[in-house]
Amino acid sequence: MEILMVKKLIILFKLGRKVAKSDILNIVSKFQEPPLAIKIVFKILSFSFFKKKTIDINADEGEKLSRSLESMGTTFIKLGQFLATRPDIIGDELSKKLEALQDRLPPFPINQAKQIIKNDLGQDTYNSILNLSEPVAAASIAQVHKAQINDNGTIKDVAIKILRPDIKKIFNEEIDAMMLFAFLIESIIKKTKRLKLVEVVFLLKEITNLEMDLRFEAAAANEYAENTKNDVGFKVPDIFWNYTSENVMTLDWVEGISIRETSELKEKKFNTKKIAEDVIQNFLRHAVRDGFFHADMHQGNIFIDENGHIVPIDFGIMGRLDKLSKRFLAEILFGFIQRDYKKVAEVHLTAGLVPKEVPIDDLAQALRSIGEPIFGQAVKDISGGKLLKQLFDVTEKFNMQTQPQLLMLQKTMVVVEGVARKLNPDTNIWTTSKPVLENWLKETKDPMTTINETIQNTSEVIKRLPEFPQIMDKANQALTYLASGQIPHNSNSYNALNTKKSEMIAFRNQSIIGFLVLVIFGLLVF
Repeated sequence: MEILMVKKLIILFKLGRKVAKSDILNIVSKFQEPPLAIKIVFKILSFSFFKKKTIDINADEGEKLSRSLESMGTTFIKLGQFLATRPDIIGDELSKKLEALQDRLPPFPINQAKQIIKNDLGQDTYNSILNLSEPVAAASIAQVHKAQINDNGTIKDVAIKILRPDIKKIFNEEIDAMMLFAFLIESIIKKTKRLKLVEVVFLLKEITNLEMDLRFEAAAANEYAENTKNDVGFKVPDIFWNYTSENVMTLDWVEGISIRETSELKEKKFNTKKIAEDVIQNFLRHAVRDGFFHADMHQGNIFIDENGHIVPIDFGIMGRLDKLSKRFLAEILFGFIQRDYKKVAEVHLTAGLVPKEVPIDDLAQALRSIGEPIFGQAVKDISGGKLLKQLFDVTEKFNMQTQPQLLMLQKTMVVVEGVARKLNPDTNIWTTSKPVLENWLKETKDPMTTINETIQNTSEVIKRLPEFPQIMDKANQALTYLASGQIPHNSNSYNALNTKKSEMIAFRNQSIIGFLVLVIFGLLVF
């Protein structure tokens, strides 16, 4: 254990040098002043005979910070993206700056990509892949190549996603070193304990390790495609299982225009207003009908093909809702649209989301305090995602149980609405949402009866591929942690976290004893 901890310290020293020699500390200091001890440590670590690299002085602070993190590799990119979702730790202003962080790195050579395919899929399968291209996109964890395969006599264009060589080993070593740093900070600066920095880093490790098993992403894409195969104007790329493994995933090649290219879509005569509506309606439909939705639906992950179909990509982060949560979501949103606050309060009470002793009229009044100011705004500016956030904030005062899956949905709704408004600034969120919610509620039985029935059987069986039950179980667990930002006390992850903490405490204690022995020995000898 001591050898492992010493190795972590060496890695931590190297990471500290990376940070100290960059502009990160100077940039962060403009948003939030770091403790003096941290500034002194990084000042010592930054000592170098070589000139420090500087970022473009014309860039704003957010761009400088993003570029600094991007230049330091996978672990820092993932840490930056994760901290962007945690304003409780780094503050709102810094969190917003990190939202622009791009997940990109230089590609690795094609000969390494070929070797990974051979090792994972076998020589015969590798030989059946035609025209493997140079990388067409490269991110921190994987890169994508275009190729062709013979699918039952038909030559098909495919995208092959390949994990970076040794990425799991590098990431886990670096993130373990960061966890040790977080532990040392908590030990030295007591005020930081409330931030639970060790848990935050551990959570990032859990989530990113999931991303580094491409079988999970393939399984998620497969389920998503099954759920949406009859949705007009929406197409999920097919997975080719014979060409998919832990380190390699093969799926249909998407030929289309990124949804961020609004001007190009208009040039091609696509109706951007209709696309904006369809993006929102499909997202809500998948959430309330299927209970399975794309939870990373930013502009870079949505394309429009030549037929005008919406084609999502990147299925590493998906959200799942059980029957109760689906019903709850549809009822509360529809209740707010109808401005029926008592009905929304009844849903909360019937579903057991707030204690039964809560007076329904008090809860309805609190809900009215959320709804009425929103309806005083121009209707196109009302955000369903922000409404859900306000709802969770207010109902928390009534001891509402935490619903991690709904928190994830709320975060995703904000992103989806942002995408829609960039396509069409006048997008009316409520007019767009109403038919989807209305139709789904009509197709099911009486709302309150359904909620009562669902409470009796909330352990709905999750659809999944039989080959990967452990992966899917772990994935859903980790995504729940991501949504709530915390690790439940009764989970395997919590036990693993405590083991890590015990190791670090033991190492700290042994280090102190060792240091004291050296001091005593020095006094006796000299």
